[in-house]
Amino acid sequence: MVTKREFPPGRIRIADALRSLLEKKDFGSITIAEIAETAGVTEALIYKYFKDKRDLLYQVLREYLEHYEPQIKRDLKGIKGSLNKLRKLMWSHLNVYATDRVFAKILLLQVRSFSDYYTSEPYLLVKRYSALLLDIITEGMENGEIRNDIDPRTIRQIIMGSIEHVCLTSIVFDRAIEPDELGESLCELVFKGIEKGE
Repeated sequence: MVTKREFPPGRIRIADALRSLLEKKDFGSITIAEIAETAGVTEALIYKYFKDKRDLLYQVLREYLEHYEPQIKRDLKGIKGSLNKLRKLMWSHLNVYATDRVFAKILLLQVRSFSDYYTSEPYLLVKRYSALLLDIITEGMENGEIRNDIDPRTIRQIIMGSIEHVCLTSIVFDRAIEPDELGESLCELVFKGIEKGE
């Protein structure tokens, strides 16, 4: 689960209540009253910590992202070679979607339809992950592992888009995601297109 900051107990219960409700329901159908009842708090306390229901959603997403960002950086430590780093990063991304469906639903299904998401704190954290991916691709171009005749941003979009596309149906219909199998298939396809030949 998400590592809790030093938040007041009531705030933690509210965030946990939304996570619990999102396991069973769509965000749009969840009410503040339901969140309060599930958390065992008053609606007034929710508004003490959050501007509104959407702000609560963003803060829950931020906590997930703050938890996963250092984990991904740890996963990459000691790995040599840009393609190996990409393989690990892609597997980690798939594994998060496979094992944490509430996070996956928030990120892929809930927040992207809100225009203010793209100026929110969670989006800045997503951009940091995106920048890390771009750095690995650029490193691979510089060390001769990855073709340098393709825009690195295009490669990044292909990687991120393919991961989301292969997972989306499983997330929507709550089907199993197999990170090992999907990771190998995606790496095989993507690497054949970007790997620099002899």
